[in-house]
Amino acid sequence: MDILRPFPPAKGQLKFLLVAIDYFTKWIEACSLAKITTENVQKFTWKSIICRFGIPHSLVTNNGRQFIAQRFEDFLHELGVKHLPTVATGPNGPRRSRRRSSSLLF
Repeated sequence: MDILRPFPPAKGQLKFLLVAIDYFTKWIEACSLAKITTENVQKFTWKSIICRFGIPHSLVTNNGRQFIAQRFEDFLHELGVKHLPTVATGPNGPRRSRRRSSSLLF
């Protein structure tokens, strides 16, 4: 899971894109956001991933504040989801997510 940013603001000041990619099927789920908050990430995880596909075994994210916040960690722990925060591989973050996201955008 990663956040792409910033884009020129759209209607509703939406300028960020939260993207989740299933590593096995390469299925992409995304939503636009006006603000990057732990609450928005948690809502997206619940509505777009868990309610649609079930509880994942693990969730890979970067070390962004919204992903490593205690509230999000507790949310994942309650569901039994193993959280795997990764270290950025460079100025663009996790390569797989960025590569797939770029194919989504262009």
